[in-house]
Amino acid sequence: MIRFQADADLNQGIVLTTIRRPPTLDFQSATGAGLPGPTGWKIRARAANQCRLLAAHDVCTMPHHFSDYIRDNHGPGVIVVP
Repeated sequence: MIRFQADADLNQGIVLTTIRRPPTLDFQSATGAGLPGPTGWKIRARAANQCRLLAAHDVCTMPHHFSDYIRDNHGPGVIVVP
């Protein structure tokens, strides 16, 4: 099963709808991860440490920041939702 971690900027409608889905989808909000505000590298590290695919809206900087992060760390990846 793919596990997801939402960035703090992910649309709350998407987050709430996804969390209400059946438990076959493991989707954690930033608040659920204890990171409710702007998180920067913390959310990337949390997602990687928990083997979660990061979901974010930040199409401008997230791909660049995540590629920098995985050069030195392990992480399952990022989905950028425009």
